[in-house]
Amino acid sequence: MSKATTVKEYLAALPDDRRKAIEAVRKVIKANLDPKYKEGIQYGMIGYFVPHSVFPDGYHCDPKQPLPFASIASQKNHMAVYMFCLYNDPQEVARFEREWKQAGKKLDMGKSCLRFKKLEDVALDVIGDAIKRMPAKKFIDLYVGNRPSSAKKASAKPAAKKAAKKAASKKVTKKVAKKAAKKTAKKAAKKTTKR
Repeated sequence: MSKATTVKEYLAALPDDRRKAIEAVRKVIKANLDPKYKEGIQYGMIGYFVPHSVFPDGYHCDPKQPLPFASIASQKNHMAVYMFCLYNDPQEVARFEREWKQAGKKLDMGKSCLRFKKLEDVALDVIGDAIKRMPAKKFIDLYVGNRPSSAKKASAKPAAKKAAKKAASKKVTKKVAKKAAKKTAKKAAKKTTKR
């Protein structure tokens, strides 16, 4: 993870071959990026993100962070483009994979991490097209719609109310049971004193 605080510092710290590859990917991303996204260092990588001025909630894992969209990184054994923009849309992932293979490139990709060793391994136009198809509004809508906390928040209130009712009901049941036990004990005591 880079300690750079600016994109310029990040690039300056790279060996020539990696710098050229990262700069080529960066150029394609920037040429196709919706102007609402911003570039900077995020999570030790060159990041493209939705700033808080556009999406005040920020990233659900860390709301202080702006919402990540894409990143470029030079890792120990490879370089990578993190295509978070595809993560919430299975159709976009399928399209991206299909277009990449049609470009004749070998695809080495995890959930959103596209790994490559040299620039020749990268279908730059496919990355550019995927970035272009995901303006900030569309990305935010997909993110909010697929965010785990959206579903949890929606069902959390009824579930919390149900749990509170159940707990209150248990307390009431305990109180009623105690009163009934006291009454029974009093009746039993009266019967024994009458005899």
